[in-house]
Amino acid sequence: MLFEELQVDIADSSDVEFLDSHRTSTPAWLIRLACAAHAGAASLAECRDLCEWFGVERRRATIHHWYQAYAEHYDQDFTAEPDRIAVDEKQIQLENGQKAWLYAAIDVDTKVVLHVRLSWHRGRDPAEEFLHELKEKHRVSDAEFLVDGMGYLTALARTDLSGELNYTDRNIVEKLFQTYTMRIERFHETWNGSQTSAERWLTAYTAYYNHHRSHQALDNQPPVEALKREGSI
Repeated sequence: MLFEELQVDIADSSDVEFLDSHRTSTPAWLIRLACAAHAGAASLAECRDLCEWFGVERRRATIHHWYQAYAEHYDQDFTAEPDRIAVDEKQIQLENGQKAWLYAAIDVDTKVVLHVRLSWHRGRDPAEEFLHELKEKHRVSDAEFLVDGMGYLTALARTDLSGELNYTDRNIVEKLFQTYTMRIERFHETWNGSQTSAERWLTAYTAYYNHHRSHQALDNQPPVEALKREGSI
């Protein structure tokens, strides 16, 4: 099932006040997830399919109602100021046989996923573009980037960022890729959809990972919630 662990990890999460007619059968976490997916450009039909994969059948109009009514629960915008960032890329295959590269950046210390994107190409230029986008989203100018190749060091220099070759602490980004491929079933072998569809699901799962998925190392809090309690964002 897509997002296999969600039913275990957030079944006990706090509820929002329900306004829809399915108040006894629609978990708050599923409303939040569907809204996050729609905020990430997933269509209402795709959000309906997402609900169905969790055994909950809802009309598109119902999901649109959620999206309008619960805006405060799916606002995913935040700005982080990390000290150490691990970056890397992983190849995935789309259903038409084309290859794409999944780029990701994660805060080593707080476990916050800072940015993800898909690219048709791998190399210095896509890495540079990814880092430029990361700079626009978060305060990373003073961060130390942990990378596994000289190409990234060149891309960092060209974007006025600094980093070092690191093959230990940066493994957190490898674990993130494992989480994506394990938890988003359609990423396990071949993505059954277009690049746009894959990007939408990445957006939705990343929102869940940051805002709802508990981490033992963070006293079982989601990364962004932990940062908020520390006053770091």
